[in-house]
Amino acid sequence: MATARVVIYPPDEDGGRRVRIDGEILGRAYSVRDIAALMQNAGLQGFHEMDVVRATGIEWRGGGPDSWTH
Repeated sequence: MATARVVIYPPDEDGGRRVRIDGEILGRAYSVRDIAALMQNAGLQGFHEMDVVRATGIEWRGGGPDSWTH
């Protein structure tokens, strides 16, 4: 579903994960809902929580969508 390159970095000490889309860090997410919002704000309309969890084009580093602790 994603046409942009999306990378979700490992959780930091606060449980936040940096979100990078097409080489630009857009912010820090604390949940899948936050990731979906950042993606929508970046113009990837139609991404909701389940879309983020199921998308094969998202590169999860340091754990998947269920990993939010350092």
